[in-house]
Amino acid sequence: MAELTFTKLNPESHLLLDQPLLRLPVELSRKNFKLAAVHVEHDKKHLLGALKVTANDSLSGKKTPSETLGSLDSMINRMKNLKRKMEGFHEEEKTTHRQARQRLEHLHSLYQVPSLADAKYDEWSRIRLNRLLADYLLRNGYSESARALAKEKGIEDLVDLDVFVQCHKVEESLRRGSIQECLAWCSENRELTRKTNNSLEFELRLQQFIELRRKGLLPEAQQHARKFISSTAEQRNPEVQRAAGLLAYSPGTRAEPYRSMYSKSRWDFLANLFLKTHHELFSLPAGPLLHLALSAGLSALKTPSCHSIYASSSSNASSTTTTVCPICSTELNELARGLRHVQHNKSSVEQDPIVLPNGRVYGRGRLLEMSAKVGLDEGRVKDPTTSEIFDISQVRKVFIS
Repeated sequence: MAELTFTKLNPESHLLLDQPLLRLPVELSRKNFKLAAVHVEHDKKHLLGALKVTANDSLSGKKTPSETLGSLDSMINRMKNLKRKMEGFHEEEKTTHRQARQRLEHLHSLYQVPSLADAKYDEWSRIRLNRLLADYLLRNGYSESARALAKEKGIEDLVDLDVFVQCHKVEESLRRGSIQECLAWCSENRELTRKTNNSLEFELRLQQFIELRRKGLLPEAQQHARKFISSTAEQRNPEVQRAAGLLAYSPGTRAEPYRSMYSKSRWDFLANLFLKTHHELFSLPAGPLLHLALSAGLSALKTPSCHSIYASSSSNASSTTTTVCPICSTELNELARGLRHVQHNKSSVEQDPIVLPNGRVYGRGRLLEMSAKVGLDEGRVKDPTTSEIFDISQVRKVFIS
């Protein structure tokens, strides 16, 4: 019964890490619907106005029959263009629905696994690991490697390839000093970012102003500021005032904050701000899911003694034992150093625990057996971790309360 309880699978706890897997298709579908609604509303307003004007002009005789037919043909062409746009949105919607269906089936399959010892759980875990690796590659710019991995493992619908590829292109353009790609992205997603009062577009316009000022184009910089920056004075008054101060300071100034505003490091700031905005918009975690999974696993295994100088034989050449703790291993020890350890409510100890003068606790029988094997005289014991030797009279019995 104890073994059955230990291997029983709790799907709810496993799926805590997979929430973004379902959130992104929902956000993409919402974005697609809003963009389609904007196009329909815009063209509807234009067509109704044009139809009304054409009808009135035709009835009043202001337009000849051929001119009226020309206006109607123009409206028909506009409606055809709208139809093509709607077909494109429909194809995107079908792709999103297919991905959502595949992801739901993948997550639902976990509920069909009875225990952690089942072979189906190993298969599901391998798929998840491949997803996490692909996500890590995409976030670090290795798009082709991620695409090849997803194709080889058959998990294209479980990985957000297109979203991260577009994100990486915009990020790289900003780091190269180009704003146009990011401005186009802001324009496409303005309806979604407007409610969050995001500062990305303002910072991009401010960077354009800075570049004009850097080149000494004062009239153009002033015109740009009146068009894109001054209009936001009520919401961003301190930033607008600092931008105005740039007109009085040349690019070589050492006065702050203008020196920082002229700095090339602002491009990295803009790239990071774009990533933050993009991930918030699509409900994506700020860091790779692989890091989250590793952090959770390492914290669950970590104990207060894991980073002791006597933690393992790998850190102490005189130790006669080899630890089986993964946190104490050479590969994971440094990776887990900054993580917090969990509070363990249950612990396993020997039936006859004793404590050595150095404070370390062992089972009496096993300690005496090991000391005899290494050739110590009777009445002497050796700490298997620190290699210290003590007299048996110095050992005290431990009572667990």
